[in-house]
Parts: sequence; C-alpha cells; structure tokens
Amino acid sequence: MFLKGKTALVTGSTSGIGLAYAKALAAEGAAVMINGFGEADAIETERAALAAASGAAALYDAADMSKPEQIAAMVARCAAELGGPDIVIANAGVQFVSPIEDFPIEKWDQIIAINLSSAFHLTRAAIPGMKAKKWGRLIFTASAHSLVASPFKSAYVSAKHGIAGFTKTAALELATFGITANCISPGYVWTPLVEKQIPDTMKARGMTREQVMNDVLLAGQPTKQFVTVEQVAAMALHLCRDESAQITGSNMSIDGGWTAG
Repeated sequence: MFLKGKTALVTGSTSGIGLAYAKALAAEGAAVMINGFGEADAIETERAALAAASGAAALYDAADMSKPEQIAAMVARCAAELGGPDIVIANAGVQFVSPIEDFPIEKWDQIIAINLSSAFHLTRAAIPGMKAKKWGRLIFTASAHSLVASPFKSAYVSAKHGIAGFTKTAALELATFGITANCISPGYVWTPLVEKQIPDTMKARGMTREQVMNDVLLAGQPTKQFVTVEQVAAMALHLCRDESAQITGSNMSIDGGWTAG
C-alpha cells in the first residue's frame, strides 16, 4: 500500500472512470474524498467500501463543479477532515452533441465550466497545501479529444484541448515544488457518459445504435475495443508513484492507437 498516509480528492467519482480512480487509490491505502451526483444510498455504499479497502477514512462531498465557491469549500473540507489533498484528480465531465449552429449557449457554458474551469478552481485551491508539503500529484482526465477533434462536440473538444494546455502550464509552474501535473487521455471508455451520448449521436448522424458504436465510437480506435476504467485508473496510480516524479506536463494517451494516425 504505497499511498498509506496520503489523501486523494477525486471529482466526478460516484461512477465510471472517477470511481475506478477512487477504488485504485483506496486499494493502495489512500484516504479518499469522492464527489459527484447520484443516489444517496448508492454513494454511501461506495464510500463505505472505499474506507474498508483503504483502512483509512473516506468521505463524500456533493460540491457542484460549476460553482467555484463550492469547489474551494470542498478542498478546504478535505484538508480539515482528511489532510491534504496530496493527490487531486479532476475528472468531472459532461457532454452534449450538436452542430455548432444549433449548440445551446447554456450547454456550451455548462461544459466549459464543468470540464475545464472546475479543474482550474480545484488546482488553485489545492496548490498551497501541496507546496507546503513539497509533494503533490495533479491528474486531469482529458480525452483523445484533447489531441484530435470530432464533429458535433465543439464544447467538449474545446474544453479537453484546454485541459491539455492547463496541464502543461501547471507542470511548469510547479516543477520545483515536488508537484507533478499530467493529464490522461482515454479513447472511448464504456461509461454512463458514453452510453448517454449514443441517442444524440444517432439523431445527429441519422444512424442506428449499432452503427454509432461500430462506425463512430470505435471507428478511430485501431484495437476495436473500448478502454476499461481499470486501465485508466492504473495509469493514474503509476503517476502517483515516487518513481514517476520526473513525469510532468505529459498527456498520457490510452486510446487503442486512435491518436497515433
């Protein structure tokens, strides 16, 4: 358990990739604060399981990632009740699929706020504590869409490109403080976020569900397989190791070869 004594804060972690991050970190002994939306009973079940796995505390915070003041309060609560955070994973994300000319302005603003701006607010609040300890790991869930684009996802692609740039800036600013900043860019991972965008893509492209899955979602992944949440979480764990202290400012692709071409 190489993370015993460390505290991790993971946003968007009540399901999907975020929950996989939390489980992987807890399995290595980290105290964990999870965040996100969902049924209270289901969240409590996951929280209790994380505490049992880590042998350390696990807390849930319902901060809304579109509200900067709630993000700052969540980091302050993490510091007060768990210590840290030593590891911050900005993972919260939403998606909307539409042609640019029809893209609702409120949806653009929401995606930029949750997928990009929340990472800034989270990092800004966490940096002072990390600097004081001279150790920290900042990990951002980007996407293959931080490197390439797809039609009908203008806000999401813009936000994820922004995450890649923010990662580099944070890495340069924090390079002498024992703090690394990296982003992980998965291809298509089978999560609720991906499943929910299938009907919109069917409508936008005039395709069947099977066509969307084979000809859109997996079209760009040469392996023709979805990435698993466990594979993404394993990369995050690797970045938390002391042996990874010189990996900073990197964009780690886990996309079945999608961005290789």
